[in-house]
Amino acid sequence: MITRRQFSATTLAAGLMAGTARHAFSALGPIDVTKVRKDIDANGKKLSIATVVKVDGIAWFDRMREGVKEFGALTGNDTWMVGPSHTDAAEQVQLIENLIAQGVDAICIVPFSVEAVEPVLKKARDRGIVVVAHEASNLNNTDFIIEAFDNKAYGAKLMSVLGKEMGGQGEYVATVGSLTSQSHNEWVDGAIAYQKEHFPKMKMAMDRIETYDDANQDYTKLKEALTTDPHITGILGAPMPTSAGAGRLIAERGLKGKVFFAGTGLVSVAGQYLKTGDIDYIQFWDPAAAGLAMNILAAMAIKGKRGEIKEGLDLGLPGYEHLITPVKDKPNLLYGAGWVGVTRDNMSEYNF
Repeated sequence: MITRRQFSATTLAAGLMAGTARHAFSALGPIDVTKVRKDIDANGKKLSIATVVKVDGIAWFDRMREGVKEFGALTGNDTWMVGPSHTDAAEQVQLIENLIAQGVDAICIVPFSVEAVEPVLKKARDRGIVVVAHEASNLNNTDFIIEAFDNKAYGAKLMSVLGKEMGGQGEYVATVGSLTSQSHNEWVDGAIAYQKEHFPKMKMAMDRIETYDDANQDYTKLKEALTTDPHITGILGAPMPTSAGAGRLIAERGLKGKVFFAGTGLVSVAGQYLKTGDIDYIQFWDPAAAGLAMNILAAMAIKGKRGEIKEGLDLGLPGYEHLITPVKDKPNLLYGAGWVGVTRDNMSEYNF
């Protein structure tokens, strides 16, 4: 049996209070959830919705857990989050198998490997379990996919920053959690396309570096890359932990102003390196809002509101007020709109 990390009874009761009391994350920064729809409340029948993430215990998914918990507190449904202790596709598949055996109503999934989870998610859907995915735009065995933004545009923005930092020339490397991590690779694709168009004097020094969403792996593999090719002056980080691994490497080697970084990060993870100037820019979306968004869609699907899940849907969350369906022949793929870019100048606005 998987342990369910739920709110205490006191927190749950507080979360169910009406009106302006419906705000979350007193410890991590508020998200206004007063507009989250109320027709997906438990109303006497609790839905069981499990969120399965790539890896448990890192800051990104710690933040997502808060969103998952808050959805349960707001609606009275039974919601929890689990993930492997390290990035392992087989372990993630086993967690999903356990949830199928439990007979949950819905599974929200952030897959480490899309290919690895396809068969087990088909099994879940064959059993009548609703599946909602995030960071998996090419997943087939799912009811809905919710992405925070256009992935290619996200990567292009990272490259626009990195290219300027590098003066429009030189060699760079790019990290991904896995070569099968769909969103990470789409960000890098978008970055490379932008680089070729806008910074033709730059080039990618080597193949994408797999770091398995682990800051220590990032540090070690980037150190190896810079040793192999000392001409590298740029690091594009798709996984959130790269911001910490790259920052540590630049700080330890005294490479500030010589090697530049732009990538996904959180202030709680990379803030120390932003303060010192070892890295200048991180970019992210709020994982808590993404967790809420997945759970909202899952509850809507279970409660017979699939017809409303389409272009223009407002989930009542920042960045998800007007969903779009960018791929004509894939109407179950929905995008929100928005990410934030953070530097030393505005990092104090974010406390997660």
